[in-house]
Amino acid sequence: MNVAQSIVAGLDRILTMELVRVTERAAVAAARLRGRGDEKAADQVAVDAMRQELNRLAIKGTVVIGEGERDEAPMLYIGEEVGSGKGPAVDIALDPLEGTTICAKNLPNALAVIAIAEKGSLLFAPDVYMDKIAIGPGYADGVVDIDASPAENIASLAKAKGVPVSEITTCILDRPRHGKLIEAVRATGAAIRLIGDGDVAGVIHTTDPDETGIDIYLGTGGAPEGVLAAAALRCTGGQMQGRLILDTPEKVARAAKMGISDPKRIYRTQDMARGDVLFAATGVTDGNMLAGVKFGRNSITTHTIVLRSSSRTVREIKARHQDLEKF
Repeated sequence: MNVAQSIVAGLDRILTMELVRVTERAAVAAARLRGRGDEKAADQVAVDAMRQELNRLAIKGTVVIGEGERDEAPMLYIGEEVGSGKGPAVDIALDPLEGTTICAKNLPNALAVIAIAEKGSLLFAPDVYMDKIAIGPGYADGVVDIDASPAENIASLAKAKGVPVSEITTCILDRPRHGKLIEAVRATGAAIRLIGDGDVAGVIHTTDPDETGIDIYLGTGGAPEGVLAAAALRCTGGQMQGRLILDTPEKVARAAKMGISDPKRIYRTQDMARGDVLFAATGVTDGNMLAGVKFGRNSITTHTIVLRSSSRTVREIKARHQDLEKF
């Protein structure tokens, strides 16, 4: 077995159950604070739980997408090393609680999310906004383009799908900055699903429009969340394009320190997540794709999806945990 095969085998072993445990632990911790109105507390317990579980893994992991830069985040910051130090060297992108506001208000689609790839395979993105467009699998390259208008992209997608524009649903973050975008999409006759938070989930929903009702994601959101979403799309065959919004000298300088020399570059799915990629997400609150954590008298139930790019495998794991002490 050569080095590359050894790395892939190591990732595969992580995928089987260990990666699931990482997101399960974070999701359960956050779910205990659903609807309590305390975003920071919910995020912190999820971070603590995910970090503890990551450090049990037989990996040499480096967090490339985390809770912030080192001076801003006490744990799981960008550049932090996690794992036992034994095993394959990997990049890690994570969001222990994707949708802190969603969790605090007990609204749909809060997730615990992680992606792992071979060392050097995930985009080292600064914590800035990213303009994004994403669609699910089954379409030829070039069906949509980040530089095309919303009307052009929606018409092209409808043609490729073989449906009228009126049967296309677009997911957009409900933000004042998206006012003109929302008007442009509505002018086409397409439907819009506005979401208050959680654009990783928004992008992932394009991977299964029959289940989620979402065909395309448009708009600006966090760049770190864009990398996580790209990792999921790499595993399913979806398409995504993103462009960092580096609109101040300070942001350009920060990006340059992270190796980004072209501020206007368009990143495609494979640019943000290369090689063999593993992705896992566990529901914290009930959502379109995943059920939230359920607390029973003698058990805890979790719902997780695990994806792998090299095999396009999608595993759905509904687990009933009766050993409550592990949480």
